[in-house]
Amino acid sequence: MAVQEAGRSTHGGGHGGGCVCGDCPNGAREGHRRAVAAFLARRDELAAGEGLPSAVAHSAGASRQWVSDELNRSARDVAERSREAGEVWLRLLWRGTLFVVWGAVVVLALAEAFTAIGAGWTPARTAGLVAALVTAALLTGAARVHRARGGLLAPLIGEDNRLSTSRAVAASWVLLVVFAVLVLAVQLAGASDPVRRDALIAGLELTRAAGVLSVLALTCAIAVTVRRVVGARVLRQSLQKVRADRPRAADLLTDDSGRGNFGDVQFVLVSSVAVVFSAVRLARRPEQLPDLPWGLALLVVVSAATYLAGKFAEGGRPVVLSVVRAREAGDLDGPIRTGDDIEIRGAGFVPPGAQAPDRLARMVVRIGTVHVHVPLVPVPGGFANPTDSSLILPVPVEVEPGRVDVQVVTAAGVETNVCRIDVTD
Repeated sequence: MAVQEAGRSTHGGGHGGGCVCGDCPNGAREGHRRAVAAFLARRDELAAGEGLPSAVAHSAGASRQWVSDELNRSARDVAERSREAGEVWLRLLWRGTLFVVWGAVVVLALAEAFTAIGAGWTPARTAGLVAALVTAALLTGAARVHRARGGLLAPLIGEDNRLSTSRAVAASWVLLVVFAVLVLAVQLAGASDPVRRDALIAGLELTRAAGVLSVLALTCAIAVTVRRVVGARVLRQSLQKVRADRPRAADLLTDDSGRGNFGDVQFVLVSSVAVVFSAVRLARRPEQLPDLPWGLALLVVVSAATYLAGKFAEGGRPVVLSVVRAREAGDLDGPIRTGDDIEIRGAGFVPPGAQAPDRLARMVVRIGTVHVHVPLVPVPGGFANPTDSSLILPVPVEVEPGRVDVQVVTAAGVETNVCRIDVTD
């Protein structure tokens, strides 16, 4: 498939399907697609033992190093094209967020029009529609200001360029409460009866809105706390964070590696149910803030506590457990000498989100005073080295014989513990 894609991408020109410049959407996407196709084709070719120069084919170590360098160059091109495509995608996304906002306004207007059949049009329906227009106008202005960073999604994107679950949940509650207050304000502005005005003002009393306001305060506090916790753990090197190429909707439900995360999923589901319930309560009783029952509010509290506990529990510092001499079939057992391959066994060498080849190529092992880049060993469909629990690399001749320290530096810049080995002549 990768070879066919590479072949198709060689045709075309201009700013259509064949453009590969980074200045237009088609060019950025096509350039990234071509780079990925070329890398996959090259990786599978080298994994099959094809394309090696005759000058290095006779030496296993030289051929492995040449293959790793070749894949590194191709991986850097893929990363550059991915970065360009991500920037273009963010610049285009802000218009899409406006379509969603104004589409929601149209849906609300149609729903009010259909439900008014038979029941009649009420001032509360007018207030809801006006509040929706005002909210959409404010969001449109905010999206235009942040159009280079994804429009309305800009406040929801974390420092790692992923959508933040805690910020998205807090934003949904903020949006609901702002819309509810605007509905009350519009009704109050149009009310001429003093009794009606007093009833609308009473709708803002704490006894009626304590549940929804408590949940709002909790989710906002969770969003701020999670940012602080993650930042502090990254600085302490107890959590590895790798920047993503671009934010994706799946970030709300998955971890950095793309696997489903229980804490995120349950927090989004419970909060979504509570927001929908509050919106229905607002539609039924637009003269007051949504009175969220304490049972449902407590459910959101439990869900938020589970999410926050998961943030404290996730991740961990990479660790080296042992270093052994890598022995191939037919080799004799013996001590570690310069030029031999060693296998570093441990955990956490490949942090979540660092499975891309350009990130794998950034891994370094410090052997004494010598820094050794971990070679990429391709196999059909992936890489045999490095892995999350094992690294295989040669001991360079620059390493002085004797007792030396071995330490791994991951793609996230986190250093492992030191493991000492004996290197002989």
